Amino acid sequence: MCYHLKNRNGNTQAVIDDNCGISKFYAIANALTKQLQVIFLNQVDDSENLNWDFNYKNQLLTLHYSTFEGVSIYPRHVAKSEIKENNAVLEVSQFLERNAY
Repeated sequence: MCYHLKNRNGNTQAVIDDNCGISKFYAIANALTKQLQVIFLNQVDDSENLNWDFNYKNQLLTLHYSTFEGVSIYPRHVAKSEIKENNAVLEVSQFLERNAY
C-alpha cells in the first residue's frame, strides 16, 4: 500500500514502497513502460539513488529509488508544483497500487 506526503512547497510525493530492493524499482519502471506507455526521458543513476524522469499526461514526473527510502514518485519541479502535476502523481500511484506494487 502506498501513501502520500506533502513537502514544504506543497508538492505531493507518493511513496510506493519504503522498504524494498532495487528489483522492485525496475518492476515498477517496467509496468509504467508497458501498461501506461511512459517513456523515460532522463535516467540519473548513482550508487544510492535512481531518478528517472518521465511524462505522464503532459506532466513531468520522477520515479525515484533510494536504498534508504524505497520507491516513490513526485513532480520533477522543485518549486511549487501545479495541481495538475500533483494529480498526475496521485493517478500513477493509484495505478501502481491497483497492480499490487
